[in-house]
Amino acid sequence: MSGDSQKDRNDQFDPRVDHVGPSTEVELPEPILESSFSIEQTLAERRSVRSYSGGLLSLSDVSQLLWAAQGMTLDRFFRTAPSAGALYPLEVYLVIGNVDGVDAGVYRYVPSRHSMVQTVEGDRRDELCRVSLSQPQIRDADAVIVITAVYSRIMIKYGNRGVRYAHIEVGCVAENIYLQGMSLGIGICAVGAFEDEEVAAILDLPVNEDPLLVLSLGYV
Repeated sequence: MSGDSQKDRNDQFDPRVDHVGPSTEVELPEPILESSFSIEQTLAERRSVRSYSGGLLSLSDVSQLLWAAQGMTLDRFFRTAPSAGALYPLEVYLVIGNVDGVDAGVYRYVPSRHSMVQTVEGDRRDELCRVSLSQPQIRDADAVIVITAVYSRIMIKYGNRGVRYAHIEVGCVAENIYLQGMSLGIGICAVGAFEDEEVAAILDLPVNEDPLLVLSLGYV
């Protein structure tokens, strides 16, 4: 497969990638691929954390978390989390409140460019908290990750079974985020109790995109 055809296939998973204005895209630092924090240690210490210190998240740590969720790996085709048929039905959004050097708002992660595209302006944590049974860790988090699914991407090959595969995939992505957060001193809490239509409205999601999981995050 040539470099051009790889890029074309990667960009098909980011259908809005060509509609990005230069002022709305945030380039992320390159992810770190080595550390002294072992995978065994992260597994042993992984917990859901609901209280945060309130410090500004660094852009480098945000970069690392988003890469752990859906980043391109060394071959520049596959990603950090497995996906049935390599069809990648998931999208990852970051609802920013306190990230150093980045305006508050909702940002969509673009794996093929390792960048974030702002889709909604302004701090939306309070709104997201309200529609998530008022769970306070969402309001208190420095940022919140929301993982969504575009089921048509995977159902085109697997039919209704593809819905199950997307749900398996979101679990893999969430665990990646948990383990990467643990290595960075960032607490994570996965939340599945929320009003789907309200979350979709807050994030201004396309009509074919459904929210699956919310994860609050902040330094501990």
